[in-house]
Amino acid sequence: MSRASSSTEGFFQPYPVLEPQYTYNQLSKNASSKSTQLLSDDPVLARVLNLYLPREAQDEVGISIHKLSRRVLEPSVLRHSIDAETNVPTLHPLTTFGEVNKADPLHTSEGWKALKSISVEEGAVSIAYDKSETNYNRRVAQFGLGHVWGHTAAMTMCPMSMTDGAATLLSRHLDDPDGDQPGRQAVFAEAYRRLVSRDPKESWTSGQWMTERTGGSDVSGTETVARRLTRDEIASEEGQDSLGQPLGPWSIDGFKWFSSATDSDVSVLLARTSLGISAFLIPMRRKVRSRTTLATGSPDNNLTELNGVRIQRLKNKLGTKGLPTAELELKGARGWLIGQEGKGIKEISAILNITRVYSAAGSISYWSRGLAVCRAFSRVRKAKGKFLYDHPQHVRWMADETVKYWAATHFTFFTVALLGCSAQGWEATTKNTASENLIPQDPAHQGALLRLLTPVVKARVPVASVTGLRETMECLGGVGYCENNEDDGSMNLAKIFRDCIANTIWEGTTSVMAEDVCRVIKDKRIANGNVIEAIFCRWAAGALQHCRKSFKRECEAIEGMLQSLITLTKGASPEELEYRGRQIISYLETISSSILLLYDASGDLDKISSHIASRYVWFQAVDKSLHQREHLSRRDDAAVDCRIFLGNSFRPKALEGKL
Repeated sequence: MSRASSSTEGFFQPYPVLEPQYTYNQLSKNASSKSTQLLSDDPVLARVLNLYLPREAQDEVGISIHKLSRRVLEPSVLRHSIDAETNVPTLHPLTTFGEVNKADPLHTSEGWKALKSISVEEGAVSIAYDKSETNYNRRVAQFGLGHVWGHTAAMTMCPMSMTDGAATLLSRHLDDPDGDQPGRQAVFAEAYRRLVSRDPKESWTSGQWMTERTGGSDVSGTETVARRLTRDEIASEEGQDSLGQPLGPWSIDGFKWFSSATDSDVSVLLARTSLGISAFLIPMRRKVRSRTTLATGSPDNNLTELNGVRIQRLKNKLGTKGLPTAELELKGARGWLIGQEGKGIKEISAILNITRVYSAAGSISYWSRGLAVCRAFSRVRKAKGKFLYDHPQHVRWMADETVKYWAATHFTFFTVALLGCSAQGWEATTKNTASENLIPQDPAHQGALLRLLTPVVKARVPVASVTGLRETMECLGGVGYCENNEDDGSMNLAKIFRDCIANTIWEGTTSVMAEDVCRVIKDKRIANGNVIEAIFCRWAAGALQHCRKSFKRECEAIEGMLQSLITLTKGASPEELEYRGRQIISYLETISSSILLLYDASGDLDKISSHIASRYVWFQAVDKSLHQREHLSRRDDAAVDCRIFLGNSFRPKALEGKL
């Protein structure tokens, strides 16, 4: 007679063990026999780094990513992630006797603070601004690190992205004269230094306050107002920020409806002046005028309070629980004008271009963790007496998901590479790399391609990642649907699914991005209004020339899609473009991803990379046309599926003879 199970006896599922996402072969025991791609659990990252970085830079960057891939699996780091998720920010708006709490109304968890410090230590922002590194694309290195960190960082990469954007914006104004804002240059210089610092004791993060009740991405209805103080008002209200620097000469009043990273040190915001919408930098805190302390009976000149900011309430969100997102009322917040008055939307675009790339990059980081969990689970979970990896249908499903993930990763990192190239130049970032025939040399061509594809990658990759994460949750069955914060929390796919959804909305929905792409297409300043043919199709044709020898039929299929895109957009009225907006960005994504996969595979004709590229073209770009692809037997297909999903080195016993 069988023995009954109980809460302590019977079958218990062995815990899936996650492998380090990236293993640099020079730091591996198998260095002499295996490549970084073969050793890494996430081989597409290894291929991306090989594509965009020169050989001499891969040691430095590879070692950093190798180490961080292991740090994210340390129990202490995983506990920080759980703490940030479960001990959510709280608001304490009043003091004991009912006064407004201006000193410390917002409380965040220790885990949240620790993860922010790790982000700073690892260079989540600073790597992009380290000008001592001139021989490789710093953005690729930066986002490579972010790729193995974002899924564990519990949304701390959100304030890092806005910090990055603020640093880029301020860097353009470091040499601006003070003009009628005495002290501004020194304030900007110190803020920039702290925003790009790698020292958690000195570093700052920045918020980004634009959204108001009138609209999300549409800031034209901004109701926040900034007023230039008179000399007498400045003299009578003279104050200092938390560092003892002067407060700005502008007083800002208004209401911000969605403000992430409310625990930041500074913020960039939009406010209306007599000349129109303008951009401002405000310190989050200012010194309190001499207040006597109970301990000494003498004034304490180091006390600070919020700088005219009152947190009305914290948002109760589906996900991103650890991230303090709030409604803010501004009354007399002192700040500094950035750039020209009335040119705020133009100024703020510097931030948006960066944070939109972060939206895509963060999403594929989540997706990578979801697939890693599926791989680990498939190695230990049995169904019908066999491991999941011995079920061809299961492996085929996960292989197809891996193909989509590779495509999204290549598309995102191409945009990242363009971002870095536009800042550092083609010679410094691309010459003598495998991507020198992929990234245009002409700065105008680079800029136009980046401007066109940034909203596309922002629109499409987060949505694809959410869909992909839903599939990974299904892979785990009922466990995938649970909030798994037990053990080390690494099985909690529900959390990263909820967090990833935010990226489909934050910084602009798909419709907003589609409208932006249509603006680019109509913009006469970009290729005289012919960006599709003169910029995108020209780039595509050049890249396909390097793929044709190995992928002739796939190239022909992509050329057919290019012609369809031209037909769709050429001569179309603004109304027609807007109506077809989502269709247009779908074409742009699929064509771009196909080309990038084919180009990468053409470099070394790696069998798995080649199969992934071909499969993506035939099943994504050509409307899932099975007849177009060379036929493989089911058994051969299953063997390839296994290598795509579980890695080239994996050897399931059932298929050992075929691998």
